[in-house]
Amino acid sequence: MITLKNETLTALISETGAEVKSLSRAGEEFIWEGDPEIWKFSAPMVFPICGALKDGKFIHRGKEYALQKHGFARTSEFSVSKLSEEEAVFTLAATDETRAVFPFEFELRVIYTLEGERLAVRYEVENKGFEKMYFSLGSHEAYKTPEGIEEYDVIFDEPVSLAKTVIEDALTTEKTVPVLKNSSVLPLYHKSFENDALLFRDVAFRAATLKNRVNGRGVRVEFPDMRHMLLWHVKKSPYMCIEPWDGLPDAADADGRIENKLDVTELEAGKIYKNVHFITPIPRGENK
Repeated sequence: MITLKNETLTALISETGAEVKSLSRAGEEFIWEGDPEIWKFSAPMVFPICGALKDGKFIHRGKEYALQKHGFARTSEFSVSKLSEEEAVFTLAATDETRAVFPFEFELRVIYTLEGERLAVRYEVENKGFEKMYFSLGSHEAYKTPEGIEEYDVIFDEPVSLAKTVIEDALTTEKTVPVLKNSSVLPLYHKSFENDALLFRDVAFRAATLKNRVNGRGVRVEFPDMRHMLLWHVKKSPYMCIEPWDGLPDAADADGRIENKLDVTELEAGKIYKNVHFITPIPRGENK
């Protein structure tokens, strides 16, 4: 377990999955502890796919590959290639095991940096091979809501109108359902998550704040270059995931060929893809 610390924040990050297991401010914890009886993860990243593939597989150059939902990064062992008091670089490179399910040469770097009151999470994917690489990437942090999610709102910086994309059998459909109309406040209810996550595609906003409407406790998540945002939790559980994604689950009518995958990122040989999001814990009583 790697510890990062500055005058404001302390973060604990596991080499397994390069996963944040704790983010605290003034002794107050903001990351879900990962209860195996509810949901074992705390803040897994999703790579090289976001969500599920149709039939759990894809085709590349005529060969079929089976890849589990959200990919393998969240259960892989990363090496720590750089470490200081306020920054750590976690690295995962292609192996025979990854090539069996994802036939590309890559190096994935997850860079955590404490920047005053916020944690920066930077992703770099380098195509180390000689052909174009296809992938998706996103985050899946779960934030503690000890009072229960129904005492929390998701707040946007300005009024928005939102429609969730309907997910059926873990796949993306073209169906949508209105969720919010011209408002900056989205109240949270358990019933909203009875049929999977709330998936908001191609969002125009660049930040969302999870906040207890009574005591002000919460987190602000900024994602300047992520295209989609999801909200998700296991019903009745005391956490809420805010998930910036740069990718989507397969479409229900996907043909299986990875180059045709819905919202896939194409990365030329030798190139590096970069993305980032920021997490700012908000202690009780603060108004941010």
